[in-house]
Amino acid sequence: MTIASLLEPVDGTPGPRRLSHAAEWMQGRTLYGGASALVAFTMAQRAFPDLPPLRAGQIAFVAPVGEEIELSAQIVRAGRNVTQVRSEIHAGGQLALTAFWLFAAEREANALHPSEPPADWPGPPDENAQAMKGEGPSFIQNNFELRFGQAKEADHGATIRRWARLTEAHELDPVGKLILMGDVMPPGAMRIMRRTGPISSINWSFNVLDTESRSEGGWYLAENASQHADAGYSSERLRMWDSEGRQVLDGLQCVAVFG
Repeated sequence: MTIASLLEPVDGTPGPRRLSHAAEWMQGRTLYGGASALVAFTMAQRAFPDLPPLRAGQIAFVAPVGEEIELSAQIVRAGRNVTQVRSEIHAGGQLALTAFWLFAAEREANALHPSEPPADWPGPPDENAQAMKGEGPSFIQNNFELRFGQAKEADHGATIRRWARLTEAHELDPVGKLILMGDVMPPGAMRIMRRTGPISSINWSFNVLDTESRSEGGWYLAENASQHADAGYSSERLRMWDSEGRQVLDGLQCVAVFG
C-alpha cells in the first residue's frame, strides 16, 4: 500500500528519513503538496499521540520535498483546549516545508451556522463522466480517480471542481485523508491563463469543518477557485464537500503562475 508505505518511516522521532515510496506521489520534482503536508501532519500526530482533533493547518511549501528528508516537530503552546504544534521537513540541507497545526478539543457550541452546500450541485459521482483518465501528473494517475463536478460545456470562469477519491484501500484517519486530498485540484487560475506555463503552490491554509468525515464511497467534491489573479500570482479558495453536500474543508492558497 503506497500511503502506508509512504508514512511508515514517519515514527514521530526527529531526524533523517527515507521515503522509499515517494516516487508514487511526485508532482514534477517535488512531492505532491497534499502528500508532503500529510507527512508533516503525521509527524506531529506520532510525536504527540494524545493531541485532540485537528481543526486547522497553515503550510508553507518552501522548497522541493524528495525521497531523503529530515523531520522535526515541537509543541509551541499547550492550553486547556487548544494545542499548537509546528512540524518541519528539511531536504537537501534546507527547509522544504514548515507547518503550523492547531489541535483543539470539542466544546459546547455557542454559535451555530452550517456552511452552505455548493451551488450547482453536480449530482453523485456515478452520474458524472470520468475525468483526467491517462492525463495529468503521475500522482493523479497513481492514486486518484476523478469525475467531473461541472458541466463540461459551460463557462466556469476561474473555478475547477471535480469529484475525487483515492483508488487505494487504506486506513488513514478521516483528517489525514482530507489533508491528502485537499490539494488535489489544480488552481482555478489555470482556466484563465493567457499562455501555457507552469504553476506552483506557495502555501496552503485550511480549516477542518468535520473531523470525523467518512464520505460514502470515499468520494469528495473538491473545488479550487481563483479569487484574484495578477502580477504572476493567484489567490485561490480551496473547498471540499462530502457526498451529501456537507462542507468538510475550507482553505486558501497562494499560487505562483509562470509563463
